[in-house]
Amino acid sequence: MTKKISRIVTVPVLTIVGASTLVACGGDSGTSSTNLLGAIESGKVVLGTKFDQPGLGLKQADGTMAGVDVDVATYVVNHIADANGWTHPEVSWRETPSAQRETLIQNREVDLIVATYSINKSRAESVNFGGPYLLTHQALLVRADDSSISTLEDLGKGRILCSVTGSTPAQKVKEALPSVQLQEYDTYSSCVEALRQGNVDALTTDATILHGYSAQDEGKFKVVEMEKDGKPFTNEYYGIGVAKDDAQGTEAVNAALKEMFSSGEFEKIIEKNLGKNAAGVTPTTPGDLSFLN
Repeated sequence: MTKKISRIVTVPVLTIVGASTLVACGGDSGTSSTNLLGAIESGKVVLGTKFDQPGLGLKQADGTMAGVDVDVATYVVNHIADANGWTHPEVSWRETPSAQRETLIQNREVDLIVATYSINKSRAESVNFGGPYLLTHQALLVRADDSSISTLEDLGKGRILCSVTGSTPAQKVKEALPSVQLQEYDTYSSCVEALRQGNVDALTTDATILHGYSAQDEGKFKVVEMEKDGKPFTNEYYGIGVAKDDAQGTEAVNAALKEMFSSGEFEKIIEKNLGKNAAGVTPTTPGDLSFLN
């Protein structure tokens, strides 16, 4: 059973921050080991994440990496190293766009991927998933001074909704609320700018992504939870992708995630990257994939 985060600890995550500063240019780090444990034992790992999502996976101006997914990935590989008496591995980061994630894992170009990677049946046929480590829901980002949008239904009152071209979140809203006016851009950052300028009234995608944008520009935006019939509009379970049939690696990832929850590290990672008020972000039970049934 999942439970909401009710407590936030403010101790700095020093080991995670230090480890996340090792960055390689995408694709320059070569191929990964044949399995996750072998890569970690060798002292070098290639970790995949997003490079353009504030609060989750972002390559900063100085070349360092930051975000929830960056910190979770670093925690996992360091925990596995500690559990086996190995030195913390040198980390190279590889940009992993959504459409390329399964291919990069199958081609052994990365050792694992933590990149807002929602677990579903189709993907689970191609890769193994550790986790889930986070449950989130589809939500809305609106301007902080806009009190006219507090529910999904408010979008039907002549409001303009923004999302990326062909995105699943936008289409789900369109199906539920055919009267909504949909404006599509190539990137979420373009939607955020359109929202800032008043050209659109709301942006929709996963709450985690929206909290990242909100925390990046504090005071400018707020996240509005979406419900349908009293329940979250969608459930998105984020997992850690590893090579198919790497059972040992998958088990090691799940053990690391369980320790991340019990030690309080997850709460610290969320507050550090998404802020104190990151609602719609729930810890999960690693290894429980029953939601796929």
